[in-house]
Amino acid sequence: MTTDIDAIKQVIATVEHSQNTENPDEFLALFRPDAIWTTGHGKRLFGLDEISAFTRQVLPGGMKDASVTFELEHVLFIRPDVAAVKVRQIYRTAEGPDVGTPLWVLAKEDGRWLLTACQNTAAPSDEPTRPIFDPRTTTGHSTLTQEA
Repeated sequence: MTTDIDAIKQVIATVEHSQNTENPDEFLALFRPDAIWTTGHGKRLFGLDEISAFTRQVLPGGMKDASVTFELEHVLFIRPDVAAVKVRQIYRTAEGPDVGTPLWVLAKEDGRWLLTACQNTAAPSDEPTRPIFDPRTTTGHSTLTQEA
């Protein structure tokens, strides 16, 4: 499981890198051809062609004067080859941080974890400095993030 978690962390790191460097090709290489992507503003994109068209329109220039970090928050292995992954996303701009809580379903195909069904969600009341992932737990969910 540790190897799979490390591979999932690499997908998250690649999303972060591709966003910060405005590299659509790097981002799009992470998707299955039939993937579903819902943006933080609720735009639903079905299949890699729609995801690609949208990404190529918004990503170049989309990170001007901004940066983003993505951190693994929780992994639920639905099956050994399917994982529901909660991510904390923090966009930093001159106006301050904008926190999001995406849910990405990843599928493992030919040894690679690929973005399959993803929903981005804003989390304006979330604290940007809250500690998260603890790989020592059985689920990967930190006791620091559990709701009371």
